[in-house]
Amino acid sequence: MEKKITFQKNVYQSEEEKTLNWEEIQSAFKKTFGNEIYSSWLQKISLVKEYNDYLILGVPTRFFRDWIVSRYLDKILEQVKEFKLSLNRIEFKIIEESKKNQDFIKIDELNKVTEIKDSILNYNRLNPNLSFDSFIQGKSNDIATSYSKKVCDHLSRYNPLYICGGVGLGKTHLLNAIGLKLQNDNNVMFISAERFMYHFIKSIKKNDMVNFKDFFRKSSVFIIDDIQFISGKESLQEEFFHTFNSLIDKGSQIVISADRSPMKLDRIQDRIKSRLAGGLVVDIDIPDIELKAKIIRKKIEQIENQFKENINLNDEVINYIASESKTNIRELIGILNRVIAFSRVHNKILNINDCKNILKDVFSQIKVITVDKIQNIVSNYYNISLSEMLSQRRSRPLARPRQIAMYLAKKLTSRSLPEIGRRFANRDHTTVIHAVKTITRLAEQDDEMKKNINQIRSLLLEN
Repeated sequence: MEKKITFQKNVYQSEEEKTLNWEEIQSAFKKTFGNEIYSSWLQKISLVKEYNDYLILGVPTRFFRDWIVSRYLDKILEQVKEFKLSLNRIEFKIIEESKKNQDFIKIDELNKVTEIKDSILNYNRLNPNLSFDSFIQGKSNDIATSYSKKVCDHLSRYNPLYICGGVGLGKTHLLNAIGLKLQNDNNVMFISAERFMYHFIKSIKKNDMVNFKDFFRKSSVFIIDDIQFISGKESLQEEFFHTFNSLIDKGSQIVISADRSPMKLDRIQDRIKSRLAGGLVVDIDIPDIELKAKIIRKKIEQIENQFKENINLNDEVINYIASESKTNIRELIGILNRVIAFSRVHNKILNINDCKNILKDVFSQIKVITVDKIQNIVSNYYNISLSEMLSQRRSRPLARPRQIAMYLAKKLTSRSLPEIGRRFANRDHTTVIHAVKTITRLAEQDDEMKKNINQIRSLLLEN
């Protein structure tokens, strides 16, 4: 039999002699990529066809193909070239398993899906108390509440619905209310981003990504809370991106919450931010005094019904608590519980002076200050737009307020230097360090600068 000899990069090769041993290559994969990646992804790759300069490899699903191509293809090609130098590309083909194998696997996969389902339900049951009826609507949440109700009447019309706002303002309550409203007639999946991440990691470790993917993509209503928790987790973002697209393609309703608007999410892929911003974005603000007073009265009513007791707080006391509480609804309820507990222990009807005494340590605490708040206050103080302050322009009228904002962000928030840099149009942390040093020095030498900074601090604490 005549053998065809080819010349490639100064090496004589015989095609017959160089037929690949796929088991040998798989062993090399395991050594190069590690057990976890190998067992989760590469073990399922099969050799379909071998040519002199390229391979056709089989994978079980399109999801597997997309994941492997986006993350491991270069390394795989590099690895197989060690076994056959002439290879310069790899193609993938979706291989359908035989009916017999599918029937065999079906029972096992059903058990795995059930395990995922049971595990998720244990952590993500809809709370029957968090319905639209128990949600207090006001100016700060009016738009978010209205569109949450509209989503229930017109599925996929606003897709995704993205609700953003600070901690403890009612985002989770609205998401839960949507789930309760739709659960009877739809396959509702309600999960926090943190739990989504937990099940994702668990499925990778158990070599069960196919069932994980199938389970989450079969819902007709997919509700995910606190999406900001996928920040910086590239593989999780990859899975969320594909899940999102799959659900949108099949017409499922997606509802998402976060602590900020899509384009302000830190360390989230641009393509994900673009998808999130492409739906309807509504925000929830800090409640005004009127809404806080309504919430307090509603909470008192719930406590009276639950514990069959009278809670005597007059309007003056309720309005005092509402006006002095400057943070969020969750902390407002905590303050109310403190007052009620004091009233129970001392068995007395409280007046406003009693409340002032009970809550003096609470209301004297420093108000919550965020980077966003600092940026807005500083730009308004210097009468420049926020976009100008965050721009790359280095003129003194823009650079100095920018440095002051960075300085205050470092002094008044718990954000790290890299985080602060990212919030200032993705600047490097060394820029923040330079700003802090510059403003510290100027504040010591220049009375006018010191006065400006103190005035801005006061504005931050007042608002």
